[in-house]
Amino acid sequence: MAEKTYATGRRKNATARVWLSPGKGEMTINGRPIDVYFGRETLEISAKKPFEITDTKGQFDIYATVSGGGIAGQAGALRHGISRALASFNVERFRSKLKAAGFLTRDPRMVERKKYGLHKARKRPQFSKR
Repeated sequence: MAEKTYATGRRKNATARVWLSPGKGEMTINGRPIDVYFGRETLEISAKKPFEITDTKGQFDIYATVSGGGIAGQAGALRHGISRALASFNVERFRSKLKAAGFLTRDPRMVERKKYGLHKARKRPQFSKR
């Protein structure tokens, strides 16, 4: 087992670089505590989900830098990064649980591009018969 583990997580256009080390459960994202950074409890719960699944609440400190996308994408990227870091920290114990929960798979869904002649990706101008 390593002293400090690094992993990268991605979701939509967001990227999270995560450093995981044994500690008291402190989470720092871009130099701020997780509750201050996200502001929404649902996003905080989503990011902390890998610890619930592996029964390691309060056992690891997280330091992460997150960039790109919006806050929901950043929370998803953080969850992905934490899951990958936990899996590489202790493969035998955590990998199977995280894989079964689907946290090790990068979510491939991206925003569809806007097409010319349309307002958005699929929204069309109003049809006029005359």
